[in-house]
Amino acid sequence: MPIRVKNDLPVKEILEQENIFVMDEHRAAHQDIRPIKIGLLNLMPLKEETELQILRSLSNTPLQVDVSFVTVSNHVSKNTPTSHLNKFYHKFKEIKDRKFDGFIITGTPVEHLPFEEVDYWEELTEIMEWSRTHVTSTLHLCWGAQAAMYYHYGIDKVQLDHKVFGIYWHKVLNRKIPLVRGFDDVFLAPHSRHTEIPLEKVRQDERITILAESEEAGLFLAMAQDGRQIFVMGHPEYDRVTLDGEYKRDLGKGLAIDVPKNYYQDDDVEKGPLLTWRATANNLYTNWLNYYVYQATPYDLYGTPF
Repeated sequence: MPIRVKNDLPVKEILEQENIFVMDEHRAAHQDIRPIKIGLLNLMPLKEETELQILRSLSNTPLQVDVSFVTVSNHVSKNTPTSHLNKFYHKFKEIKDRKFDGFIITGTPVEHLPFEEVDYWEELTEIMEWSRTHVTSTLHLCWGAQAAMYYHYGIDKVQLDHKVFGIYWHKVLNRKIPLVRGFDDVFLAPHSRHTEIPLEKVRQDERITILAESEEAGLFLAMAQDGRQIFVMGHPEYDRVTLDGEYKRDLGKGLAIDVPKNYYQDDDVEKGPLLTWRATANNLYTNWLNYYVYQATPYDLYGTPF
């Protein structure tokens, strides 16, 4: 898939080094097709790292994807230069009149707070409500998925007595649903969180379909409204060294942290991590783009379903 980005986006060079087809604005403008319009509400502190991970994940179909980076107005980012945000990001109020084929809402490390105490919660609820009428399919990740479950379906997160941290085995349910097409019966995926959405409460809500779960990590993948809302409780977009960085960061702060599960070779930090989830992650994002964005969206975005 050619990913369409601004010519001078910093992560563009990294993607090109990985042989990912990145199309600049000039070349994209000369193709006689309508690109798929994807919005990315990036709530993560290290925004450039998340940009790279998400763009990499969107790069495996023949579609042309035009990604717009979005940020909230009511929060000051401490880990991303203001110059980067001003140049490459839109405030939600600047794009709220637009329609999108797909929209992604990331997680963010504020899970210790009740949702209502997050400083941009009111704006986020506005965005989630807006997505119901302006987006064909919205993909919610980790805390973003927990927030959406709470806002749309009233299912609150609960605090865990230990951090779910590492690579966990999951089993596929409802195999006939296209979002899990091509998945193995069991697969690995990363998690890094202190909270969860109780699986039994999701099971009780007939509006939500569970597609994958883990005996150890709980709910992983679910959908509602025939795929217009998709919830991913882990981080399939993480790259090889993301959990390694989180582990060493917490160790450096003197925090109690276990070695990430099923992550390092022989559980030995010195041997480095094994990348065991990339194929599943690629499959998930490809299925989402193909079956729930590209095939479901009208050519004229003003026909986006209400």
